[in-house]
Amino acid sequence: MREATLRAIPAVEKLLQAIGKTDVPRPTAVSVIRQELAGLRSKNQIPEFDALVARIRAVLDSLRLQRIQPVINGTGVVVHTNLGRSPLGIRVAETLSSIACNYNNLEYDLASGERGQRGNYLEYNLSLLCGSEAATVVNNCAAALVLIVHHFITGKPEIVISRGELLQIGGGFRIPDILEASGAKLREVGTTNKTCLGDYANSITGETAMILRVHRSNFFMDGFVDSPTTEEIAALAHKKRIPFVEDIGSGAIFRTEKIPGVEHEPTPAEVLRQGADLICCSGDKLLGGPQAGIIAGKRRFVLALKRDPFFRALRCDKLILSALQTTVDIYLEASAQRQSELLLSAIPAIALLEVSNDGLRSRGEKIVAGLSGLPLSLSLNEGKSQVGGGTLPRSAILSVTIDLVPKKLTLPEFAARLRNATTPIIGRIASGRLKLDLRTIFPSQDEELIRAIRSCFKGG
Repeated sequence: MREATLRAIPAVEKLLQAIGKTDVPRPTAVSVIRQELAGLRSKNQIPEFDALVARIRAVLDSLRLQRIQPVINGTGVVVHTNLGRSPLGIRVAETLSSIACNYNNLEYDLASGERGQRGNYLEYNLSLLCGSEAATVVNNCAAALVLIVHHFITGKPEIVISRGELLQIGGGFRIPDILEASGAKLREVGTTNKTCLGDYANSITGETAMILRVHRSNFFMDGFVDSPTTEEIAALAHKKRIPFVEDIGSGAIFRTEKIPGVEHEPTPAEVLRQGADLICCSGDKLLGGPQAGIIAGKRRFVLALKRDPFFRALRCDKLILSALQTTVDIYLEASAQRQSELLLSAIPAIALLEVSNDGLRSRGEKIVAGLSGLPLSLSLNEGKSQVGGGTLPRSAILSVTIDLVPKKLTLPEFAARLRNATTPIIGRIASGRLKLDLRTIFPSQDEELIRAIRSCFKGG
């Protein structure tokens, strides 16, 4: 590049002043500007100053939008992995605020005044909730599975698993990859659609460390399919004196089939009663708590996992343990009082699943009235929500959607403006409309939703 062209590159400070308020830390803005200017030095022509400022603003806006922040979920997916899975309730949030802002007894025994063990109270109550001899927690369900496999394959490398359960979970992670990363050798049995008890029995050798069953929580098979029950596999495993572990995925504690349109999801207590030695599941799906991997089952196995050196690398911090502790307490209190209403008020994911369509329609009518006068076609329609989070794939819950068609914007432009609102709004485009499903929008967000939609049309 010629020297005259290099001199035409504006100074960092001049660009900072031109950009103005960016809502990101000043060092972040300086770094972005310097990267943009560094890219100009390899070019033969420098863009106009205003064009350069606009480009830098666009980069900063894109970066700012990647900051973790609250959004309004209008997708109709209750446990939305991309949107943080299950929202936490007020009581859990209050616990987090209290613990985060103060010192706490994470590893301090208040009774003896000496060093203690983290999570004792939570583990005790979690075992009560799961109907198990013992329980513990790591940072997610994949970590729970990795820990279990890593521990049991010491000296015996093989894990017996049905081919029909070698599933892929969100983000491209595959169960076989997770297991093999732990050093296990997979002994696949049966076929994709049919696995019988004899397939398991014939595959067990002196090299078998455990039998693993993975609940098909994010897909289902129908037609010419068959597989043994948990009781049958458990009886075989116990006869062969090898552990039987079941990954049940969703962590549902309540009877999901009581919700119209939702099928039954196995609970930890149910699977353990049927003979599994250990179960693992997620804390932030149907349990409605924070991200965590719950392990429950036979005491000797849980204690052995906690003694494994790998356990420390996967343990949870004070905030996760506190949030899960409060979530578990809520379930136990609701069970003791036989008050399902307590769960509805304290666990948002359950409340969203249980709300009636009449209530949604009443809210929708008020929102539509609040949007009158805009260059926008509006209608209330019946929709179907999903549980999400890789759970209950056959379930479809009736819901109510607000369908919007802007008259002076394309649907992608309108959706982009909503995503750029003060509180971003996420909907879905289908059948030539932008749909906002009210089942996953909290009533407290209705007024903000109206303001955000109206702001999309300000200035014409």
